[in-house]
Amino acid sequence: METVQAVASNQEFPSEFIRPEDEQPGLTTFKGQPPQIPVIDFGLSENLVQSVFDASCEWGFFQIVNHGIPSEVLGNLQRVGKQFFELPQEEKEVYAKDPKGKSVEGYGTKLQKEVEGKKGWVDHLFNKIWPPSAIDYKFWPKNPPDYREATEEYAKHLHEVVNKLLRSLSLGLGLEAEELKKGVGGEELVYNLKINFYPPCPCPDLALGVPAHSDMSALTILVPNEVQGLQVFQHGNWYDVSYIPNALVIHIGDQIEILSNGKCKSVVHRTTVNKEKTRMSWPVFMEPPPHFEVGPHFKLVSDENPPKFKTKKFSDYVYCKLNKIPQ
Repeated sequence: METVQAVASNQEFPSEFIRPEDEQPGLTTFKGQPPQIPVIDFGLSENLVQSVFDASCEWGFFQIVNHGIPSEVLGNLQRVGKQFFELPQEEKEVYAKDPKGKSVEGYGTKLQKEVEGKKGWVDHLFNKIWPPSAIDYKFWPKNPPDYREATEEYAKHLHEVVNKLLRSLSLGLGLEAEELKKGVGGEELVYNLKINFYPPCPCPDLALGVPAHSDMSALTILVPNEVQGLQVFQHGNWYDVSYIPNALVIHIGDQIEILSNGKCKSVVHRTTVNKEKTRMSWPVFMEPPPHFEVGPHFKLVSDENPPKFKTKKFSDYVYCKLNKIPQ
């Protein structure tokens, strides 16, 4: 398996990682004082619903602090992920994705159809971490020995954050508190952890870790390491997202945009890379189960506000998005 980690040790920089000029971060990153990206104190009940709803409609993106997940739990999640990527290549490849399989689970580097043969400067490990019926432990590393314990502990703490976010959004949209969660799968909502590993890159101004995209999920909750790299697209510009220790980074995904009939915005974002330092991130994609149909909520459409999106099975939505087929 040819990985970015292996390519990074070579002297030459392969041309397939050089982005077109209109994507190169050295030319397209906003250079002035960026606008204030929302940071929400999740421990305050006053105005929480409005703050989450406003940020979701204007940016589709925000960071939360005082979210209740202990820093030790976040630290252990990051430690075991880092230790996995430090293993010898042959040991990591034990968990390689099935090249013939349809699942994204496992260790690899390619995720979707590559446009014009261009590649992202990233390797990754995918593990479904909730619900128990969706978990396939054969893709979970046995080394480091506490990978499973650290990952399951994080998943356990995520539930309250996910429920609080979905309740706040539901109320902000004028729905009952639990209606939005029901509309994206309810208790069957799948938590899909992706560990991104971006090795030092000799030409960071020319390359991207992950090119511009929005997430297919309902919500994405991301833990970054301290190396800056996440950028969001707003007002025609690419803005750097500041690192806040122990904060969680929240992305509104495509399914919430669809369910809200376009009121909430699925954020377009990308990742840049660093010349000296390894960047890592731990997004968890909150996704409907494959068979579950998502469309605009019936309470949010009317003759004056007709549906802006089709209703379709999540598995069909994923297939179209990964293969660059119009929805």
